Amino acid sequence: MRPSNRAAHAMRPVSLERNVARYAEGSCLVKFGETHVLCTASLEDKPPAWLRGQGRGWVTAEYAMLPRATHTRTKRESTSGKPSGRTQEIQRLIGRSLRAVTNLQALGERAIAIDCDVLQADGGTRTASITGAWVALHECCKWMRQRSIIRDNPLRDHVAAVSCGVFQGESVLDLDYAEDSAAETDANFVMTGAGGLVEVQATAEGAPFSEAQLMSFLALARSGIADLVNLQKATVA
Repeated sequence: MRPSNRAAHAMRPVSLERNVARYAEGSCLVKFGETHVLCTASLEDKPPAWLRGQGRGWVTAEYAMLPRATHTRTKRESTSGKPSGRTQEIQRLIGRSLRAVTNLQALGERAIAIDCDVLQADGGTRTASITGAWVALHECCKWMRQRSIIRDNPLRDHVAAVSCGVFQGESVLDLDYAEDSAAETDANFVMTGAGGLVEVQATAEGAPFSEAQLMSFLALARSGIADLVNLQKATVA
């Protein structure tokens, strides 16, 4: 039995609440169970210097955990002068995931900065961040269209993410911290609404996992992400 008493294919309760930040062009508070992340999207009037003059925009992301997002306080990374390797990996993953479904030409020479701040962590912060960041990005694009800053919707599809893994010999979906910290295999899947794979991360923590297990992860992830995309659709409708 899973610590949360969920079935192997069951996700934690998930919610997406848009427009929660007063000043951001787009925002979303995403909750995967006890993992809570505030995602905001901010419009910047010019792209990065290396993109100027190319007629297209950019979507980038930053990720951070509040000091008491976990059981013990962690120092803000800003005080150490640079983000950790884990933080850099996650924010690059969020950016790549969003750009995979964005028509950058339709943005014009503008940038959208996504900030994902983990308020409370209980496993799956990167997957929650990606799922909520899409809603924040959608709302920012909607804000731009309403003001005739852009004409067409730059978003070509939805994108969402979920974790899978092997816990006590069984393939399970959407690991919380109790499972993630003891998982025999840990995997993250990022997929589009159409079912395309954007990124797959899978690591054996103990014994190597089999191809059959990898396929079982994929089947679980497809089911979970389909539910997340449906929730995204309902949230922005």
